[in-house]
Amino acid sequence: MKVRDFLLERYFARYEFSVRHLLSPSDCESLRAEELLEGSGPGIAELWRELRLTYTESRGHPLLREEIAAASGVTSGDTLVLNPEEGIFLTMNALLDEKDHVIVLSPGYQSLYEIPKSLGCEVTRWYLKKENGAWKLDLPFLQEAAKENTRLIVINFPHNPTGFLPTEKELSAVVDFASKKGIFLFSDEMYRGLEHDPEKRLPSVPSLYRKSAALGGLSKTYGLPGLRIGWITSKDEWLLDRVASLKDYTTICSSAPSEILAIAALRRRDELAERCRAIVGRNLALAREFFSGRKDRFEWFEPEGGSTAFPKLLGSQPVRDFCERAVEEKSLMVLPDFVFDVDWNHFRIGLGRENFPEALEVLGNFLG
Repeated sequence: MKVRDFLLERYFARYEFSVRHLLSPSDCESLRAEELLEGSGPGIAELWRELRLTYTESRGHPLLREEIAAASGVTSGDTLVLNPEEGIFLTMNALLDEKDHVIVLSPGYQSLYEIPKSLGCEVTRWYLKKENGAWKLDLPFLQEAAKENTRLIVINFPHNPTGFLPTEKELSAVVDFASKKGIFLFSDEMYRGLEHDPEKRLPSVPSLYRKSAALGGLSKTYGLPGLRIGWITSKDEWLLDRVASLKDYTTICSSAPSEILAIAALRRRDELAERCRAIVGRNLALAREFFSGRKDRFEWFEPEGGSTAFPKLLGSQPVRDFCERAVEEKSLMVLPDFVFDVDWNHFRIGLGRENFPEALEVLGNFLG
């Protein structure tokens, strides 16, 4: 398999652990393992105490799959535990063949379109529209883009990097279109639970449509990226069986300690998600004030969910140069839009860390 370098991950690898200030991470503030275990009750304490560092069940610990199912509106039999990135890689490999056509909501996480390309698929990128400082879903484009060989539509809500969240009616229109055409739907739901208004939370797609799969995980909504635990949910039994078989060639099974900590996290999922939403909410207010107060330099696009936003740098300076200067002059990492394969002069900011106010202050100093 031939695949391009992962632009976002290579950018982070270059700067994440060498600069003093990060303005653009997508995850939320993490917890210490002790903090997670202390508030999880005696059942978790017993599981942790009796844990043996041996192989785990390939599809995931039964208790973990039960918690995933409860959070996703499916049954435990509809779940499979894996690494989040692995979930994309294995599901795409299970579903797609050379010369299949794939439609991918864009801009987006590179592996969502790069893996299909590496498999010899034709990929159409379905871009969000920009209207009056807001992101919009272009449903007519989706309908026109579909072909006889369209095998897969890829969506991601809440959306990274823009923070866009469609209405339930818009999501239903996508599901109905896929259903009428018999097209499989892959829903990246890594940010589900981080809606800025929890009343606008969308149902998980597999609870709506059988020919679908959803990707979830602990990295974003729960602030636990170091556990490297995610999951695929689907009501398509063939797909889960195929992904489980392919997993034999990757991780085989998950980390035993990570699974117990993941059970602890999902038993406290409402508490942990609310904690992360609170951090995002505070930082969003600061970001809104900062960028809206500098309308000569930036165009602000209000996010509706997730832990990221995607403002635009105005003027003639390329955003890539702007970001490189920020690193060189202020040791501040800002993520330019080229890592999402667009050239819109946008950049991503991350709203989930407690030290966001400090990074924003450094950006202000950089601007002069």
